[in-house]
Amino acid sequence: MLGLEIPRNGEPRTGKSMGDHAAITAKEFGIKREDQDELAAASHKNMAAAYDRGFFDDLVTPFLGLTRDDNLRPGSTVEKLSTLKPVFGTKLGDATMTAGNSTPLTDGASAVLLSTDEWAAERNLPVLAHLVDSETAAVDYVHGKDGLLMAPTYAIPRLLARNGLTLQDFDYYEIHEAFASVVLATLQAFESDEYCKERLGLDGALGSIDRSKLNVNGSSLAAGHPFAATGGRIVASLAKMLAEKGSGRGLISICAAGGQGVTAIIER
Repeated sequence: MLGLEIPRNGEPRTGKSMGDHAAITAKEFGIKREDQDELAAASHKNMAAAYDRGFFDDLVTPFLGLTRDDNLRPGSTVEKLSTLKPVFGTKLGDATMTAGNSTPLTDGASAVLLSTDEWAAERNLPVLAHLVDSETAAVDYVHGKDGLLMAPTYAIPRLLARNGLTLQDFDYYEIHEAFASVVLATLQAFESDEYCKERLGLDGALGSIDRSKLNVNGSSLAAGHPFAATGGRIVASLAKMLAEKGSGRGLISICAAGGQGVTAIIER
């Protein structure tokens, strides 16, 4: 008789979940609980506002009566999030990661139509934005110093250098909110001379970004994280944002299992 095996998302090489790996990184960077809750509350607030103004109307396909992500909680506040108990890194001491500031695994799928300008013109299809360049990276999170979800910090400097850009040369930043702590650790890493010099081999820190340009329509903490849809959601949302603006440039940063990271530049 076969026994029931409960599925889990543990990394094969360590047995730890993504959340427990992220908790190690949060502790390394000293990411505060309140900062994580603030980022989570902002994600829900921004996505709720985007739905209310119709931003997602032509991006989300209704399914079985659902017209919006049901993980979204418009009433989320820092005060409410602060009441949740930590669920990751509880053995590390002073755990800060909860179900509220961590992304749930949800169901979903996505599709993005990618073509040349000529192909789109022949079919009278509007071009929202252009994918300019992309860069991937991977880290040794088992034997090395880097956290499981920190690979984008290696990819982004190479992407910027190849395109003659600085971290500040963007109108929008779409950083996958796998966990609030990972977003904050990534931003902190870019602001650190030590990290950028010793880990990334740069001359100094990449600097900070304008946080008002970060995930302006909410992201994974509010939408959830279906592995088959997050990348498509981020690309489609950013492309539409640039199309609505009329011109501009956006930076995408997505961490992934196996110590991988994918980054891209999109322009209008």
